[in-house]
Amino acid sequence: MNYLDALEKKADFLVYVQVERNLTANTCKSYASDLHQFFSFWEKINTESEQGITIKTALERFLISMFHKKTQKSSMARKISCFTSFERFLKACGISIELRLTRPSIEKKLPTYLTTDEIFYLLDTVQDADLGSLRPIRDKAIFETFYATGIRCSELTQIKIEDINFNEKTILITGKGRKQRYVLFGEKAKHKILQYIHDERIFNDKGDTTLFLNHSGAGLTSRSIQKIFTMFSKHLTVRKHLSPHKIRHSFATHLLNAGLDLRALQELLGHESLSSTEKYTHVTTKDLQTMYDTLHPINSMMATLK
Repeated sequence: MNYLDALEKKADFLVYVQVERNLTANTCKSYASDLHQFFSFWEKINTESEQGITIKTALERFLISMFHKKTQKSSMARKISCFTSFERFLKACGISIELRLTRPSIEKKLPTYLTTDEIFYLLDTVQDADLGSLRPIRDKAIFETFYATGIRCSELTQIKIEDINFNEKTILITGKGRKQRYVLFGEKAKHKILQYIHDERIFNDKGDTTLFLNHSGAGLTSRSIQKIFTMFSKHLTVRKHLSPHKIRHSFATHLLNAGLDLRALQELLGHESLSSTEKYTHVTTKDLQTMYDTLHPINSMMATLK
């Protein structure tokens, strides 16, 4: 398969993953970036060669160049996922290139999280006037919503006021692959969201019903929300990097510690497979071990004998 034919199929593939496979905007953007990087590389080595280089050879050289540049394993894994999907798409179009790519193994890191004391300190003890924000009610409402629901940052930015049922205390969330689910929230989050809507939310004449808005009435971006959590992190006595995803980890870990069923947590988090949710059991097991080492009488006795 030559360069020009593949370039034409590349455009069709990017439409396919967005429309047919319904992949998230971030995944589609990553795939577009990975393919653009590869095709730029392929075009360059084509001009340096006397005869056209096939897509298979170009991909092999591209991946070797990524290896020599010491590209992170996570980035390599994503690129290989992209190329594998592209290969399957080409095969469906009657074009077989047989890449036989293998994703690098990535060591899974256990999720880090905040303690309940740290969460409540930031939300209840730190006063609005001391937070360092022009819109402290909104920022605490965002924090409360993340911790109450465990949703992703991209999901929070899409919440519309009409998605919220304040009587039932549920929010209709559009997640990965545009799949929808309902998440729950409590009285505390309800109070803070309503306080924000009443006291700080800007109502513009465009009829935009996005819940969380910036100073000009536009929806907040993921970057803006990360800045809010960076501001919160400055109020912790022990320096920790805060992020929406870390609050999601905290939500999941605290619920499991409180006895929530793993499959119920899977539903709340919007995980497609239970294996994605099971990583939190490692965290809670670690917590249990720490408690055992600290509290079990036999350990106290052994400490006195030393």
